[in-house]
Amino acid sequence: MSDESTSMNADERITVRNLLHGEGSPFELAEDARSGLASTPKTLPPKYLYDASGSDLFERITEQPEYYQTLTELEILRRIAPLIVDRVRPTALVEFGSGSASKTRVLLDEMRRAGRLEGYGMLDVSESASRAAAAALIQAYPRLEVECVIADFEQPQPLPFPGKRRLLAFLGSTIGNFEVEGAQAFLRGPAERMHDDDAFLIGFDLVKDIAVLERAYNDAAGVTEAFNKNLLSVLNRELGADFNPGGFDHLAFYNEAEARIEMHLVANRPQHVTVIDLDMIVEFAAGESLRTELSHKYTRRSVEALLEAGGLALDLWETDPNGKFALGLARRR
Repeated sequence: MSDESTSMNADERITVRNLLHGEGSPFELAEDARSGLASTPKTLPPKYLYDASGSDLFERITEQPEYYQTLTELEILRRIAPLIVDRVRPTALVEFGSGSASKTRVLLDEMRRAGRLEGYGMLDVSESASRAAAAALIQAYPRLEVECVIADFEQPQPLPFPGKRRLLAFLGSTIGNFEVEGAQAFLRGPAERMHDDDAFLIGFDLVKDIAVLERAYNDAAGVTEAFNKNLLSVLNRELGADFNPGGFDHLAFYNEAEARIEMHLVANRPQHVTVIDLDMIVEFAAGESLRTELSHKYTRRSVEALLEAGGLALDLWETDPNGKFALGLARRR
């Protein structure tokens, strides 16, 4: 990355390090769209679902009755936060894909109660969202220092607060959006930069009844459908495409062999799409799909294997009473 910039706000408790090219995105939508729309099957990385509209829609998804993940993870987090802080004794919390940092406050509150809260670091692609979250946090925690690293956290990045004992966090089972090899590669980045005293808290959505899984991605209100189709609006806006969202149907199903939910947009009639910025015409046969997201589901055994391949070892494993979701605390191997 280049064009690194560093700024300090007036009260000198917020530091922003922008590792992107100016204000731009680190994501290569044109490159990914060119290769993904020409591949068989057609596919795009799920990160392009999360523009401003997509992020708002995802927040609405988490409020739907079918979507158990957010509330279940929050219940576990509230229950075990004292144990985690006592076990790790961190003075800084570092979060990947922090967004609004809402769930993170459970950990920050517990660190404050333990008299250990000094720093909070966030790695996120959005500078505006990071600054807004940081401004709110320094109001809520008067002694807190916040360091924002604006970068594509899927790539290895320097971790904030290298001189402190750190708890890293990657919540929401976002790790499930990676292909297996990608998840292993992602974990190796932090593992190589962690100190022996650091620990890494990761959320994992667990293998469970297929009907429960599929309902979570097919809510009755149609919010997930709107979230999925918003990707076509992103392509139209950013690349001059002429996708007709009405020509595609939302499909989300559990692939048992791969232990993952797959989300697709399926052409409900033959489609002839022009992508002006790519000088490209994309043909869809009726019934042909564009895969937009993967969400892997885990067992304790598959988590242990994933962590081992990423240079980490499981130190603590906590689930909800119904075994829907888990938080795993990992250390360097």
